[in-house]
Amino acid sequence: MMQKWLVTVLAGAAAWIGAAGAQDYPTRPIRAVVPYAAGGLPDTMTRIVAQRLIEILGQQLVVDNRAGAGGIAGCELVATATPDGYTLLIADVAQTAINLALYAKLPYDTLRDFAPVSLMGTSGQFLVAHATVPANTLPELIALARAKPGQLSYGSGGIGSVHHLSMEALKTPLKLDIVHVPYKGTGQAVPALIGGEVSLLFSALPSIAPHIKAGRLKLLAVNTIKRNAQAPDVPTIAEVTGIKDFDYPPAIGVLAPAKTPKAVIDRLAAAIAKAVQHPDTVSRYTTLGIDPVGNTPEQYTAQTRIDIAKYAKAVKAAGVKVD
Repeated sequence: MMQKWLVTVLAGAAAWIGAAGAQDYPTRPIRAVVPYAAGGLPDTMTRIVAQRLIEILGQQLVVDNRAGAGGIAGCELVATATPDGYTLLIADVAQTAINLALYAKLPYDTLRDFAPVSLMGTSGQFLVAHATVPANTLPELIALARAKPGQLSYGSGGIGSVHHLSMEALKTPLKLDIVHVPYKGTGQAVPALIGGEVSLLFSALPSIAPHIKAGRLKLLAVNTIKRNAQAPDVPTIAEVTGIKDFDYPPAIGVLAPAKTPKAVIDRLAAAIAKAVQHPDTVSRYTTLGIDPVGNTPEQYTAQTRIDIAKYAKAVKAAGVKVD
């Protein structure tokens, strides 16, 4: 009985200390680790939100780009950091869900080693075709692929990327034979599509918008549940094909090391939600084709569990694995 009483008292004291510390949090700059090079979507989204977070929290937010190994290096850095709210991870579904299914061994587990804070936003990926492809709609593309199996190709940002898995999730139920050509990031894949090296690609709108306008590329569909506000005439894959719950957008959020005090997590989540929902952030995100979110830790955790299950299924369907 005495031992159980002591454990209860210590747990209560720890919770009180954490809550008390959170009242003053933050008292120094916060480091946001982005597991990608500068200029990518997670980096851009973070730098936009950082401007508002500095005003809300009264401390600097220092963006630390740690690219490499599919984001694994950056994830490991944050997973082993002191859980005090001063080292955060800016992750997309590659780090939170896809890598768990793709790699045989990882130095981290999303739900064990991290505390989800808030989802900043999602960005729909558009299925786009080279101008020479004789299909102007998704139904026409499906008919073309069935008529000419193995003759169409699609590029991606790499094996296991959202672009790769989105196409595999489209191909598998429709039994389409379209050849995958992986590149080292969308920085290579988009020029390859423009140059005609591949026929198709899933891409964020800002990367392809000028080429759509110039007539070099054409939009066929978007890989989200809802149509994109920047291209409302472009249908979703689900509404065209009937594939239920077809939703594979990059989802970028903020995570802290596991065991970070809940009071600190809640303070961060509230600040991030306020920053993301600021009119200036919404305007800049929307221009980039990003749907701002800013949800609670509980909501982000629930979404992460859904993503882990969804992408495990997608990786299995694609038949890919990385040692």
